[in-house]
Amino acid sequence: MKMDTICAIATPSGGALGIVRVSGPQAISATSEIFKPKGSMPLDQRHGGTITFGNIINPDTDELIDEVLISLFRSPHSYTGEDSCEISCHGSEYILAQIVRLLLAQGCRMARPGEYTERAFLNGKMDLSQAEAVADLIASTTEANHRMAMQQMRGGFSKELAQLRDQLLHITSLLELELDFSDHEDLEFASRTELRDLAHEIHDHISALCQSFRLGNALKRGIPVAIVGETNAGKSTLLNALVGEERALVSEVRGTTRDTIEETINVSGTLVRFIDTAGIRHTTDKVERMGIDRTFAKISEADIVLWLVDLTQYQTQYAELSANILPATQGKQLIIILNKQDIVTSSTLTQARNYLRSQLSTSDLDVKLLSLSAQKSEGIDQLHQILTATLLKLQSATTSAGTIVSNLRHYEALRAALTAIDRVIDGLDNGLSGDFISQDLRECIFHLSDIAGEVTTDEVLGNIFKNFCVGK
Repeated sequence: MKMDTICAIATPSGGALGIVRVSGPQAISATSEIFKPKGSMPLDQRHGGTITFGNIINPDTDELIDEVLISLFRSPHSYTGEDSCEISCHGSEYILAQIVRLLLAQGCRMARPGEYTERAFLNGKMDLSQAEAVADLIASTTEANHRMAMQQMRGGFSKELAQLRDQLLHITSLLELELDFSDHEDLEFASRTELRDLAHEIHDHISALCQSFRLGNALKRGIPVAIVGETNAGKSTLLNALVGEERALVSEVRGTTRDTIEETINVSGTLVRFIDTAGIRHTTDKVERMGIDRTFAKISEADIVLWLVDLTQYQTQYAELSANILPATQGKQLIIILNKQDIVTSSTLTQARNYLRSQLSTSDLDVKLLSLSAQKSEGIDQLHQILTATLLKLQSATTSAGTIVSNLRHYEALRAALTAIDRVIDGLDNGLSGDFISQDLRECIFHLSDIAGEVTTDEVLGNIFKNFCVGK
């Protein structure tokens, strides 16, 4: 890798401007061969951190390709840690292709997907968790995703892991020092009481990081919001009103929705995945019954549940479904929506609100109540406000350091580290010798180090960086 100089187009086609990135030991000399600056000083004599205006010229024919700006970076002060140039030109596909062709003729090769970030990792400019956060940052489409990726890319998660590893290494070194004095059985360098307290503290920290994965994964894919209720309560109509298009089939025929329909939208900077589910009712239809079973499966996956109640049948629908829906929403935000307010009187609406409040007065569930008309999109703004407040509350449930784990590889490594520290605690409780406890501590350190890429394999790196775009 150290002998290669790579180049690639780093911008999508069709824009007004384009960028070609060059990185490696010959990056500056190769670029100098095809670039004539407007001033007298050649590019390869200029300082790093400068921008130079000039022309890209075909050295064989003296043909002018484009007027460009070249940003020059000298090792180690670049994204990759190598000598690098970024050529800013017009966004013409022909111009970009010509610049790359000229660079290839100067001995560069085309970069692989993610190779710039891979080099940044291998050259110590960032650890592996930060490198993966780069991909998340590029893919971010909402404020919440951007904030989460930026926090990880700036090293917040890495610092937490480093602190945990340092604590574990200190304990392990003391235990292994005891092994050097095994002839003195009563000699202890590491207090077992202090070790047990620290192991519990580390267990709680890793456990909190693991628990944050549910939220982190939801923020990345969309916070799941299940829309449930009886048939013809207006669930599909509400989904259409929320997304602003006819996404779900709406019919007066009961049981039209027999499978889940999902649609993702941005709600106040957070990705939300609305799930329209099959109407809940007693049925002998096997296909419809399967759809209802899936409804309850989606309730268990959701963080927020919207229960639609038809105002024209509110007492009947609450009595029929409350015994099943309320237990299923334990620990979730339940929002009961009284739908079809446009076809009932104000007194009926007041009676319905009072009835539901009295029914829920003895419940310990977190329930919010509002009325709307999904058909006429009345009250949708109020629903958005309630959802926004609920999403903010969900996002505040982070670890003490504010880190949210969103990467599956990180989560699996944390789970393995948690299992190892559990064995440490069990070993201390059962009076195991220091060599066994030290082995479990080492395993915990290994899994935490795996997240940062301190111990890794070419296969792992290949799986991570193959999903990056070329040019990054």
